[in-house]
Amino acid sequence: MKKCQHKFPKDFLWGGAVAANQIEGAFDVGGKGLCIADINEFKGDLPPEKRENKEMSLEEVNQLLNKKNGNFPKRYSIDFYHHYKEDIQLLAGLNIKSFRTSFNWARIFPNGDESEPNEEGLKFYDNLIDELLKYGIEPLMTISHYEMPLNIAIQYNGWYNRKTMDMFTKYCEVLFKRYKDKVKYWILVNQINLFHIESFNHLGIPSDRVDNLMEAKYQGLHNELVACAGAVKIGKEINPNFQLGVMASYGIPYPETGSSEDNLAALKYSQQEYYVTDMAVNGEIPYYMYRFYEDNDLNIEIIEQDKEDLKNTVDYVSFSYYYTSNINSQSQGRFHNSHIKVTNDWGWGMDPLGLRIALNQYYDRYHLPIIISENGMGFYEKMNEDGTVHDDYRINYIKEHIMQIKEAIHDGVNVIGYYPWGPIDLVSCSSSEMEKRYGFIYVDLDNELKGTGKRSLKDSYYWYQKVIASNGEEL
Repeated sequence: MKKCQHKFPKDFLWGGAVAANQIEGAFDVGGKGLCIADINEFKGDLPPEKRENKEMSLEEVNQLLNKKNGNFPKRYSIDFYHHYKEDIQLLAGLNIKSFRTSFNWARIFPNGDESEPNEEGLKFYDNLIDELLKYGIEPLMTISHYEMPLNIAIQYNGWYNRKTMDMFTKYCEVLFKRYKDKVKYWILVNQINLFHIESFNHLGIPSDRVDNLMEAKYQGLHNELVACAGAVKIGKEINPNFQLGVMASYGIPYPETGSSEDNLAALKYSQQEYYVTDMAVNGEIPYYMYRFYEDNDLNIEIIEQDKEDLKNTVDYVSFSYYYTSNINSQSQGRFHNSHIKVTNDWGWGMDPLGLRIALNQYYDRYHLPIIISENGMGFYEKMNEDGTVHDDYRINYIKEHIMQIKEAIHDGVNVIGYYPWGPIDLVSCSSSEMEKRYGFIYVDLDNELKGTGKRSLKDSYYWYQKVIASNGEEL
């Protein structure tokens, strides 16, 4: 009889995850163009839950571009662009085996539609990847993480336009050729199923440039998924050993009650969460989407070549996991899981067991290796006078989730990597605030990006260091 795996695999990818637009800064350095994230404004006069940059019209885009006194933290962030060597040295001190970051699309193709890439932008990533490899850190590179060149949104309506598909695959080909001997693991698009929340940040579709925004979003997502499949084909031709993956966001939609109606609502919601991974793994449009398109009167253009391109499938699946939610038959979406306690100022609750459930669900569905590409919780915190940050709450959060990953491995799930979100403090994706901190490394900057920028090690840094050194045995 086959024996169960009781420990983390010896080659487990203990890591940490960030995004270029949330750490690099240097928004106008080295020939970089504006990306969508560069117009994300910190709205400090609003409560935390209302600071998000979601749908945006072209009129709003132009207003932000012309705003002289706005606070746009992602343009500067923690200036990783100029401090990547010392930051990577600190990350190496964590004992991490792998580091996930992204290429900023607008640093390589400033407008998106150039005939040739920006060599200075590529050289930055040459140096960054070489620095990781110097410390024996495996790069996990995301190709698109809310860094679409703003020009693609303004001039082409983002992913709604099929021309963006060609721009994306050209961009991918440049990266695949450049790093064919240095990067093994790739994520094509970050949290690709979050298009309904991060619709402009992700898809780049101005809301006032389309007649039916919902239809435009689903058309844009379809185009993006077909382009990703095309990128897989290109990547495998360049290096058959590439490991190309799809990434979703998953927060398990539990039925609010035991009623059949709520269970059906949760099933329908889950299908929408699985849509992107079903398509990327199985190589075809999922059966349930046709009913969804019909019920919502969505006319999605699907050409025959799309169906052929989709046959190029991914090697692994990955997902971010932060919290879980409830679904009922009366609501139009998901809402906070009422069975768990809210544990931060943004209304998030901690549900570690949900991660074990999610891992089993994904493995049952796909039987492919799984990477947990993000997991964490943001907290307000201040450095003590002696330079310490005592973040037991973060240690507890990460520890409880690692314990459930280990249980999932014992269940038989093939988990190959774990990447806590933001191992170094960075600017929040949704609310563009610096003081929503995730890191093991404290960066002395506030929401106005005032401060010294000095890096300091939190208690969680030393704790995670030991966890990795013991391969997950010492928690």
